[in-house]
Amino acid sequence: MSIQQFASQLLEAEAKKKPIAPITGSFPTITVDEAYQIQLKQIEEKIANGGIIVGKKIGLTSKVMQNMFCVSEPDYGHILADMMAIDGEDIAIDHLIQPKLEFEIAFVLKKDLKGTSITVQDVIEATDYIVPALEIIDSRISDWQIKFEDTVADNGSSAMAVIGGIPTKIEKVDLETLGMVVYRNGELIDCAASSAVMGNPIKAVAWLANSLGNYDIGLHKGEFILSGALSAAVPIQDGDTFTAKFAHIGNVSASFHRKGERVSD
Repeated sequence: MSIQQFASQLLEAEAKKKPIAPITGSFPTITVDEAYQIQLKQIEEKIANGGIIVGKKIGLTSKVMQNMFCVSEPDYGHILADMMAIDGEDIAIDHLIQPKLEFEIAFVLKKDLKGTSITVQDVIEATDYIVPALEIIDSRISDWQIKFEDTVADNGSSAMAVIGGIPTKIEKVDLETLGMVVYRNGELIDCAASSAVMGNPIKAVAWLANSLGNYDIGLHKGEFILSGALSAAVPIQDGDTFTAKFAHIGNVSASFHRKGERVSD
């Protein structure tokens, strides 16, 4: 099966909410580069149909997750305008298959970053501000039975994003120690620090810029970058409300429901 055929399978799975078998099962020799080609084919098709890239996401930034997938680096995906939701919104998730939620710090850029030798200082100079964010991830692969190449091909398992909080200049905070607590339906469920993301999320953004540079893709002024989850992803259930509170940069929240299951007041 060709790169285009795998891309078409994933697009169909997303559209019909019917996950497919792992790509690594039918294509066991797939390389990471081929997986990214499958991802980019899908993004190209979405753009051709009117999609607009508004950001990028970084995944697998923690050592625990990298060890799980037997890799030594993160992955990435693209965020399009129709994947965005508003802070505090009650989000219908009927169009998703098996959603989970991650809690992250987003970098909003004031100038382009492109190349293969981007440094941490370059990222600092290119960042307009940072804010807390939620990433709703989903897998178009059955039962999350994914290897690294599967999630890469599947746009980093990304589905939606929510930007919240207080726009904060990067020099105003210590991104090696910034703390976060997470509540589900008012109950504390997790806490973490920004150091969980490659020691410092700035390093994750530099990694992304350099990785994209290998494909002649840049990070652009006005885009936001989801720099990676501070803690483990949690499953989303109908009726859940999540709030992530970050030191210094504010909060971000969202509620979730499935229309077919929602009970009227």
